[in-house]
Amino acid sequence: MKNSTNNKSNQGINRRKFFKSGAAMAGGTLLATAIGANNVFGNNSVNKKVKSNPNTSGLSHRKLGGTLEVSSVGLGVQNMSRTYQTTIPTRSEMLNIIRNAYDDGVTFFDSAEAYGPFEVERILGEGIKPFRNNIVVATKFGWNIDQETGQRLPGLNSKPEHIKIVVDGMLKRLQTDRIDLLYQHRVDPQVPIEDVVGAIKDLIREGKVLHYGLSEPGIQTVRRAHKEHPVTAIQNEHSLLYHGSDKDIIPLCEELGIGFVPWSPLGVGFLTGAIDANTHFAQGDIRGAESRFSTENLPKNLVLVDLLKKWGEIKQATPGQISLAWLLSQKPWIVPIPGTTQMAHMRENIGADATKFSNDEWNQFNQEIENIEIVGERLPESVLQLSKVEAPLKQ
Repeated sequence: MKNSTNNKSNQGINRRKFFKSGAAMAGGTLLATAIGANNVFGNNSVNKKVKSNPNTSGLSHRKLGGTLEVSSVGLGVQNMSRTYQTTIPTRSEMLNIIRNAYDDGVTFFDSAEAYGPFEVERILGEGIKPFRNNIVVATKFGWNIDQETGQRLPGLNSKPEHIKIVVDGMLKRLQTDRIDLLYQHRVDPQVPIEDVVGAIKDLIREGKVLHYGLSEPGIQTVRRAHKEHPVTAIQNEHSLLYHGSDKDIIPLCEELGIGFVPWSPLGVGFLTGAIDANTHFAQGDIRGAESRFSTENLPKNLVLVDLLKKWGEIKQATPGQISLAWLLSQKPWIVPIPGTTQMAHMRENIGADATKFSNDEWNQFNQEIENIEIVGERLPESVLQLSKVEAPLKQ
């Protein structure tokens, strides 16, 4: 990723080049054999292991919304049709990663119609076909996308009639008869959330959707949606690089019994140590438009990565694993969905389930995190404006 032109093998080396002693394990399979360990930080994590897949290596399971059981770490497949660096991954290798993730215990896969558009759902549908009934598939609607051509049109579209058309297309692309968890990708400021949930309730009655959630919603919109039909999960950007949901959404989830699914749990690669002060982003890479990665701000924010490297040395884990373990420790109903297009990184990510901290270590870690100030915005302003939107009141 450095200088946008480094090959994948160099990226993997940069990502893991943080141990100073011989305690580091070689390659990208760090801690993968220890995935079945019990809890992570302190006493907050879930210890119960439910093996729906007889070939799993023991990933623990959690419940979203108190009902939807998933592996403690999921797999986000957003970049499997186009990476942040704008390269096109090899389709056969993406299918291989999906299937190996299942073999390693992952039962939660996340996609969206907007990824591609459409293509990521097709990749996921093909990848999961051999074991579809043993996993949870999540996808998202809400952008204004022409369902025939895939053309992105201006704005959002959560009109009830459009939602139903979108879901029919999703089912075909995913090669399935139901969507386990359907999110509204962004709150539509033109459509009352009651109308959105009404359409979803129709789809639930038809058996096409089993659970639903919201992504980056406003607080009152969550409450109104939950009143119409219980919300299973909220999906927000959340990581050690940006964890604004600590102040509002996570307490709300706890109050209402809603699960929380952090997207970009590794800070778009930043928390793995793969980005340094000399990194330049390819044209079209959204990270190049985020001010937290600007020439001025990036060096200041790298103090966070230094801290993760320090704790990685202590715990014999990668910076990314420390980052994911922190998320897993926060609440027993938080399930991160790190995305990747590399097999070694997939196995590294699920290895975070094995990272354990004592309560004293957890408290010390959090104190050190609180002393770090991240500078810059998490997204371009035009995208930020789509977060925390409140749906209009139903007339």
